[in-house]
Amino acid sequence: MPPIVQATLLFVFPALVIVAALRDVTTYTIPNWISGGLILAFVPAALALGLPLETIGLQFAIGVAALVAGMAMFALGWIGGGDAKLFAAAALWLGWPAAVTFLLATGVGGGALAMGLLSLRSSRARAFVPAGPAWFNRLATPGESVPYGVAIAVGALVAFPTSAVLKAFAGLG
Repeated sequence: MPPIVQATLLFVFPALVIVAALRDVTTYTIPNWISGGLILAFVPAALALGLPLETIGLQFAIGVAALVAGMAMFALGWIGGGDAKLFAAAALWLGWPAAVTFLLATGVGGGALAMGLLSLRSSRARAFVPAGPAWFNRLATPGESVPYGVAIAVGALVAFPTSAVLKAFAGLG
């Protein structure tokens, strides 16, 4: 497969996780087409990169495990449904051992996001918020939820360089 086709297929992953983060921060939703697009694009990307079937199977197993974990976090009210689906779709692309980096970076990113939102939602910062756009006012509203898709996207982008698909593209896999 020509490298330009492989690179184009690989570009889908960072592009869609960035779009997911932007949608989550501005609308507090992650549309299903983003997670679905990530899942559908994985198969042609993996095949174009020549990933062995065992590796593709392991990637799917990791995606399923992430979906189960995401569903549990959703059931506990920790994250939204779109976050759970994005978490699973990103884990599918990242595989093993990048999933460990993904999990850790997502946790650190979520903590940093929470601290930033706490600061933004403080009484000192609130005085400056009314001049901003509506989505920013919502972010700054005390008691509002956290757009965790941002942390998931950060974790995914941090872990992507160590993923099996990117290593295969670079000839390291």
